[in-house]
Amino acid sequence: MDSSIFSLHHSSPLILSLATSCSNSTCSLGLSSPSGSFSFGPRHLDFSSVSRRLMAAPSPAASDNKATTANGGVGNGLFKPKIVNGDYGYVLEDVPHLTDYLPNLPTHPNPLQDNPAYSVVKQYFVDVDDTVPQRIVVHKDSPRGVHFRRAGPRQKVYFDSDEVQACIVTCGGLCPGLNTVIREIVSTLYSMYGVRKVLGIDGGYRGFYARNTIDLTLKVVNDIHKRGGTILGTSRGGHDTKKIVDSIEDRGINQVCEKLFVDQMEQMGINQVYIIGGDGTQKGAALIYEEVRRRGLKVVVAGIPKTIDNDIPVIDKSFGFDTAVEEAQRAINAAHVEAESGENGIGLVKLMGRYSGFIAMYATLASRDVDCCLIPESPFFLKGEGGLLEFVEKRLKESGHMVIVVAEGAGQELISETKSMTDASGNKLLQDVGLWLSQNIKDHLKAQKMSINLKYIDPTYMIRAIPSNASDNVYCTLLAQSCVHGAMAGYTGYTSGLVNGRQTYIPFYRIIETQNKVVITDRMWARLLSSTNQPSFMCPKLVAEKRKEMQMATEAQPSGQLMDDGNTGADKKAANKEVRA
Repeated sequence: MDSSIFSLHHSSPLILSLATSCSNSTCSLGLSSPSGSFSFGPRHLDFSSVSRRLMAAPSPAASDNKATTANGGVGNGLFKPKIVNGDYGYVLEDVPHLTDYLPNLPTHPNPLQDNPAYSVVKQYFVDVDDTVPQRIVVHKDSPRGVHFRRAGPRQKVYFDSDEVQACIVTCGGLCPGLNTVIREIVSTLYSMYGVRKVLGIDGGYRGFYARNTIDLTLKVVNDIHKRGGTILGTSRGGHDTKKIVDSIEDRGINQVCEKLFVDQMEQMGINQVYIIGGDGTQKGAALIYEEVRRRGLKVVVAGIPKTIDNDIPVIDKSFGFDTAVEEAQRAINAAHVEAESGENGIGLVKLMGRYSGFIAMYATLASRDVDCCLIPESPFFLKGEGGLLEFVEKRLKESGHMVIVVAEGAGQELISETKSMTDASGNKLLQDVGLWLSQNIKDHLKAQKMSINLKYIDPTYMIRAIPSNASDNVYCTLLAQSCVHGAMAGYTGYTSGLVNGRQTYIPFYRIIETQNKVVITDRMWARLLSSTNQPSFMCPKLVAEKRKEMQMATEAQPSGQLMDDGNTGADKKAANKEVRA
């Protein structure tokens, strides 16, 4: 019989005393305070609200290590990226693991090995050395390049099913597929890992410290994938790292101490946090991870990238994008019907795309009825030779009608009324480019004594609010399952994403370091121009600037490093006037 008694002193005047006694493999734990005593074993804990208040008080270590976000960066940069270098230029940009700062955590066999649904699977678990390359177009003498850890179930897990209390939060704007991701996270935890405690945080990041939660069970989430929006609610802003992590810690005993009783103690607090949102939300997730690690908590922080604009880097695409492109077809088809049914008819459709024009570009390519597509990455000018207004006039005279698709972020630099105001997420508030463009087209053609019938369609909120289509539903399932597999395996500080058709774990810093944008020197944009037969609308000065930017980027690349198109820096320097293939 071995017994130990010690106290955890908090900033409050109360003292929480914990006593353990172990015999063979069985341990029990007692809690005592001036307000009463409590005891629990390795599989059961019964404590009153008094003990919860005791455990909620922060420890001195926690008080001394609060996250500071005033510097504007992602955390304080105390935790260096995990970079593994191998032979032939192999680089693994690895994700953090709980054992990086909690080295003596016990492991458990993965419950999937006893799951009947997986009995026919030849390879149950992902090999520990499996990685996925970021670039798949290579030359025979090219370095192997950057890789990410492959997602999937591992043979050993770092959480016992009974100890897991997970939470899910959705932040930012709406997007098709949010409910599907929520459903599949819950289903994976319940059906694959036997977890029975899953909470939904209501109302975005604010919900953590507002104490708004929803119990998520298989029954609750059963058919939510058939609905648009998110059953958890969402909001912009509201991120307060200290309050959020305090809330996670306050929900139970999560402070990991390397003492005898800890391995046997059931953790009653949140220890898996699943955060669904765009680049701003993932920046917040990175801050939460850093603060959790500073406090030494056994808490996984995992993200699932959500942006209808498809502007998150590294990953192949974000969920909801396919649905958005498909739904945009309805608006474009309606605009085309309106345009060809009237004299000099113009159908103008504004689609989402604050900084990236992917939805507008793909919807245009899919439609084949669009005469002109305008996106933020491709500047245009209105008046004069080669301008947009001249093109509109010419196309109307040739065809008698036309359809224009414009991304919401296009042409903002031309709208003089644009103000430097931002929303709660820090995004610049945009002027309505559709209304502005409509008025300029009307004024110009009126001056040319041309009567027109212009119809302006803005389907933005209709697209955001619909359920995800079949393709996105499958993608959401893979993202959610991969994210849960990683959390159970002890990985943390990562985003689950598709890279070259394979599910991977990507460190937060790679997701938030830049934005994914349409490359207007790429073949995809060239395909669009050949489909619409529109000019580039770029004045000679802008064309020269773009070429200069490309040349500088090429010269900055090491001669053996692969570019986005599969060519090396040496290839580019040998033919720096070549359009990217």
